[in-house]
Amino acid sequence: MSAPAAWAVLVVAGLFEVGWAVGLKYTDGFSRFWPSLWTLLAMAVSVSLLGLSLKTLPIGTAYAVWTGIGAVGTAILGMFLFGESRDAARLACIALIVAGIVGLKLVTPTGRG
Repeated sequence: MSAPAAWAVLVVAGLFEVGWAVGLKYTDGFSRFWPSLWTLLAMAVSVSLLGLSLKTLPIGTAYAVWTGIGAVGTAILGMFLFGESRDAARLACIALIVAGIVGLKLVTPTGRG
């Protein structure tokens, strides 16, 4: 797999991580069937795609980016779906995570490193 394709797969894996993290809220402790099923499916897809991206990308970078996408996406959706805080300090911290994700992408050589 080419490096650009691996990065694209990793981004999709991160988006599925957002899906399962938010989905956990709707499962009510895995007591609701459909939300639990969709959450478990999103978990499986997310981890599988992460594993696929690791054929090309370094594990430290890929894992950090995957969790970063998950953290940022989940925090943003938490604000919109669950009324979580949008104060300036929280937004600044989210921006720092985004800066870290972008920084890792910029400093990671193509192929395994």
